[in-house]
Amino acid sequence: QVQLVESGGGSVQAGGSLRLSCAASGGTFNGYALGWFRQAPGKEREFVANIVWSNGRTKYADFVKDRFTISREIAKGTMLLQMNSLKPDDTALYYCAATWGRLNSDRELRYDYWGQGTQVTVSS
Repeated sequence: QVQLVESGGGSVQAGGSLRLSCAASGGTFNGYALGWFRQAPGKEREFVANIVWSNGRTKYADFVKDRFTISREIAKGTMLLQMNSLKPDDTALYYCAATWGRLNSDRELRYDYWGQGTQVTVSS
């Protein structure tokens, strides 16, 4: 079982950037696929991006393509989400999630482990 710890959230103005980080507490990400999801107030949680730890293969939601980049720091054992050109609509609680295997899945139900979330607020 892997425990996930997110960090890096905060408040920025529109057009700004943030970098989120997800670390495995008490374990490693070897053998897992990892994802970022987000939930805005009054809305359902939605898929943002996914990366397979073993080979780095990625998948993105259409609304973040060319603005967000998901990556992994193998030596540090952390997953990153670089968010550029942020918009007020990106305001949400961002969650890190993990599922065993190599699926580039955008389906929330595929993921077995979740972090507590880190808040991102973008002001206009």
